Parts: sequence; structure tokens; C-alpha cells
Amino acid sequence: MAKKHAPSPRAWLLGMIGLGLAACAPAPAPTTGPVRVTVAPGVTLDLPAPAQLGRAVEAVQLVAARHDGQTMLFQSRLSVTADRLRLVTTDSLGRQAMSVTWGAAGLEAERAPWVPDGLRPENVLADIVLLYWPEAAVRQGLGGADLRQDQDGRQVGEAIAIAWQGDPWSGRATLRNRAWDYELEVRSALVAAP
Repeated sequence: MAKKHAPSPRAWLLGMIGLGLAACAPAPAPTTGPVRVTVAPGVTLDLPAPAQLGRAVEAVQLVAARHDGQTMLFQSRLSVTADRLRLVTTDSLGRQAMSVTWGAAGLEAERAPWVPDGLRPENVLADIVLLYWPEAAVRQGLGGADLRQDQDGRQVGEAIAIAWQGDPWSGRATLRNRAWDYELEVRSALVAAP
């Protein structure tokens, strides 16, 4: 059997942005209606509507993605209103890697030509929902999956652990996906709407 080569740091980072490490499919066409995302083997999340966040948010985020002993950094701008979520992610050179818009018109994503086909915008949204949406919305989206939550974080079965230090919108949140062996540390700061 031929030895597999490790992905380049750039490919790995972009794969982490998509958070679809186990699923390498082309980016979906614009999607309307409910979006179901596999967040770990045997665990799916029906994405709740942006309005289910229960508040409007404008935030900038610095994300450290860790996998296989490597740490990669990227920055994103996240805007959530009752009608839509908009996420724009840039790489360490300031180039736009991906933008995602999710609302009544469905899920639309744009990727830079150098972004790998395995980038899955729906997995990006799923991790954002798991990190920030209220417990009731996450619980409903997970259906019968085991969800435990306290003031310091939440756990989805044995696969996903989330920890918050203070208000996750003005501090640090960590998501560890044990099933797919990655960790995200997200430092957020709320900003005034443009």
C-alpha cells in the first residue's frame, strides 16, 4: 500500500474551515429548505434558522484550528440578523477564502479558486450553531442526539465538546470534535453594525 502524503498546511487549513474532514464532496449548489449536516459519525444537526439565535450579532473572530500537531489561524466576520447569517473568512494573507450567506433564500457559498473542493459551508455553519445558538435550538436540531449543557459549555454525545470562557461572543469558545480529531479555538469580539 502506498504511503499517504500529509496535506499541505494551506490545504489543511481550508479543510478545517469547512470542518468536513470526513466528507470530501464538491461544494453544494445553493440550497433551499432545511439543511441537515453530519457533525460526527451517526450525529446530524438540522440547522436552525438564523432567527433562532434570538439576537442580532456583528462579530470579528480569530480562529485557531488545530489538527495533527499543527495550528493554523484565520479571521472571519460574522453577521447574524433575524433574516440571514453572513460569514466571510480570510486567510493569513488577507485573501477572501469563503463567504456564506444563509437565510430565507437558502444557503449560498462562494469560494476562492484555490479553496479545495472538500470545503463544506454547511459544516462551517454547523460548528457556528453548536458554539453559539441557544440550547433549545441546538437540542431541536440534533433531534434525539445526546446534548448536555451547563454554564461552561456543552457536549454532544462523546464526539463533540464545547467550552466557553465568559460570554462566547466577547471572549473565547473552544470546540473539540473527538470523532474527526480537530479543535477550534475562537476568540470573538462584538463590533458595531456597519
